[in-house]
Amino acid sequence: MKLVVVESPAKAKTIEKYLGPGHRVLASYGHVRDLPAKDGSVDPDNGFAMEWEAYADKTRQLKAIADEAKDADTLILATDPDREGEAISWHVQEVLRKRRALPQDVRRVTFNAITKPAVLDAMAHPRALDEDLIDAYRARRALDYLVGFTLSPVLWRKLPGAKSAGRVQSVALRLVVDREREIEAFKPQEYWSVTADMEQDGVPFVTRLVRWKGEKIDRLTIGNQGDAEAAKKDVEAGRFAVASVETKPLTRNPPPPFTTSTLQQEAARKLGFSASHTMRVAQNLYEDGAITYMRTDGVQMDGGAISAARGAIADRYDASYVPDKPRQYQAKAKNAQEAHEAIRPTDFSKDRVGTGDHARLYDLIFKRALASQMASARLERTTVELVDGSGSHGLRATGQVVLFPGYLALYEEGRDDEGDEDSKRLPRMKEGDAPAKKAVQAEQHFTQPPPRYSEASLVKKMEELGIGRPSTYASILQTLKDREYVTLEKNRFIPQESGRLVTSFLERFFDRYVSYDYTAGLEESLDDISGGRAEWQKVLEAFWRDFKPKTVEVMEQKPSEVTAALDEFLGPYLFPDKGDGSDPRLCPACHEGRLSLRGGRFGAFIACSNYPECKYTRRFAQKGGADEGEDSGPVTLGTDPATGLEVTKRSGRFGPYVQLGDGKDAKRGSIPKDIPAEDFGLDWALKLLSLPREIGLHPETGKPITASIGRYGPYLAHDGKYGRLSSTAEVFETGMNAAVVKLAEAAAGGGRSRGASREPLKVFGANPETGAEVKLMEGRFGPYVTDGTTNATLPKSADPATLTLEGALALLAERAAKGPAKGKKKAAPKKAAAKTAAPKKAAAKKAPAKKKVEKA
Repeated sequence: MKLVVVESPAKAKTIEKYLGPGHRVLASYGHVRDLPAKDGSVDPDNGFAMEWEAYADKTRQLKAIADEAKDADTLILATDPDREGEAISWHVQEVLRKRRALPQDVRRVTFNAITKPAVLDAMAHPRALDEDLIDAYRARRALDYLVGFTLSPVLWRKLPGAKSAGRVQSVALRLVVDREREIEAFKPQEYWSVTADMEQDGVPFVTRLVRWKGEKIDRLTIGNQGDAEAAKKDVEAGRFAVASVETKPLTRNPPPPFTTSTLQQEAARKLGFSASHTMRVAQNLYEDGAITYMRTDGVQMDGGAISAARGAIADRYDASYVPDKPRQYQAKAKNAQEAHEAIRPTDFSKDRVGTGDHARLYDLIFKRALASQMASARLERTTVELVDGSGSHGLRATGQVVLFPGYLALYEEGRDDEGDEDSKRLPRMKEGDAPAKKAVQAEQHFTQPPPRYSEASLVKKMEELGIGRPSTYASILQTLKDREYVTLEKNRFIPQESGRLVTSFLERFFDRYVSYDYTAGLEESLDDISGGRAEWQKVLEAFWRDFKPKTVEVMEQKPSEVTAALDEFLGPYLFPDKGDGSDPRLCPACHEGRLSLRGGRFGAFIACSNYPECKYTRRFAQKGGADEGEDSGPVTLGTDPATGLEVTKRSGRFGPYVQLGDGKDAKRGSIPKDIPAEDFGLDWALKLLSLPREIGLHPETGKPITASIGRYGPYLAHDGKYGRLSSTAEVFETGMNAAVVKLAEAAAGGGRSRGASREPLKVFGANPETGAEVKLMEGRFGPYVTDGTTNATLPKSADPATLTLEGALALLAERAAKGPAKGKKKAAPKKAAAKTAAPKKAAAKKAPAKKKVEKA
């Protein structure tokens, strides 16, 4: 019997059908081991020896693989055809060797598509494990571990509130922060454009002023309204005739088929998918045999696939759409490894696969791959120059005509930031024609700052710089969002306070390790290991030799020294020049002290040097410019009629708050974000200061129910139990009946009772196989999908709003295949039996539990 190990249960099922009798196919469910999240997992003093530990939730699967391997003649490792796939095969082999279950005959096979011909061909051409790829994996894993477990503790101790740092994650964050700095430093420049609406033979077209008073006009030449109005009058007064008509042929070639990064970029532009969602959907399409492997930076296609694509083009269009020779592409990205094909359909006769997001992504992949083998588009660009009678003023009109669409008939590549390319069609004109002038406009414009990065443009930038690898981009971006270093607004990355502070800290103390060139150079070294051109331990030694002493040096500095260095480094950002010669650090409250950066338990903030006499503070991210919402100190709202004390509105490092009276014991209350600023006054302040509000005594327990606002928002409290409120207004409006109901619902929803009735967040429809209704529910540990029998928790990176029925079914199928829930149900009788059995048997049951984690 031959044992075949793949990564996913979906692949295992399909491949077992292809291989037939004599083969047993099992899934590893991805990686089976990793470096434990503790000190000492990588030992730099012992040749960077690594201590691997099996995932606790893979114990059952590893046992199943080991049990089958003991009876197998041959082990065939058929994990994915990339570095991670090679690593998984190596881990499985090492685990089986450790358990003395490794067959003598071990083979490694790879296939780029899960189709019967591809799988059978791979089985006929096995090879040994690629030691260079395994070394590259170990080097990357060790490097990421050493950076994370060495640098993150420095952050935690020297920069309160920081969460983590990573070798590539921190550099990607720096890109986002650097772009924000460019935007903040940008000074808009005024300019004016003068255009004329004209008409020839009944066809309207637009011209723009390109020559005025004998001088060439560039975009920024006319910088004020006076000049613009003067130019407008000259155009209105002139009689313009065609001086020249120039027509140039243009050819546009199709883009290559998708790589991992270009697929992520285009799916973000055209479908609005996040990088992580794109990769999940692509993974499903790959496992279904619809597309080739989706982690690749190669742009070439297999010869057979090119022939199939050309045949599909000929069937869909006429022969003119098929170029004379097949197109061959080469990757332009830095560090590109072209070991794999581009992402393409496995069958070009299928132009539709699946439904929902799967169908949309497949359609994109199909059209891009097919278009890559189509004829070029032929266009004609026409430029018409018009001059007035004096020859002093000139207008220009441009237009573009598609003579032959070629690949544009099927596909046109999207752009991150559209330009203002003029592709309008012009009427036929010849030299000497005098088109009718209908109207002239002078319009004011301002230059725009560079746009914030979208997921697509950030992935593109990282690829251009050679930072990270395409297969890791999705997880890098997700980590930045999970750490709350950035937020996504209108599909653009905005760095948060914590992200800016971490980046500044790393730039100040670890500048080399967040530099773009150094990171790209390290990637090249790691790629050299993959290609057998470098030894992995030597690459790690070269890195560790400089990195470790630097972390020790920073760790030895006092927190106050670190804060002082950051205060100086961030001075231009935190205290920008006001333009009037005044000191930007002067405290706006006491007008004597100077402002500086301080470190606190919950992060950095700005404070006055005259503390404690002056208690002025502001948040780190709240800049001090006159037009930047500067904190002007306490604002008196009025007097509390009950105590006669003054009520003030203030701003601290955690945001705005109200205070009753003065002194150390003064009562304070945070101002929630859902109270409109224009509505906030003394009434609201007194309400907030009066919290908690007692609603009354619970009719069943006789204990008080209170409403208040806490760290996680408004809530109800009763006898040590809590219930959420949806808004600040509810804190003051909720009555006894509503409070009792909300507390009961909270108890039912948060407890272990399965009988609680809760409304689904979303109903997807019926499972096509069982007919059971599939729903999205809010659970104690986050959203999950259920069909009434199986519950599957959504991954943290999943977006519940974009989840489809197909995605829900895939999660349920994967969960059902793992079978933990079934195992838990069986455990109860054993436990019960153990209670009645002799003590020796109870002790014997505990022994296997200690073997949940296997080390190698």
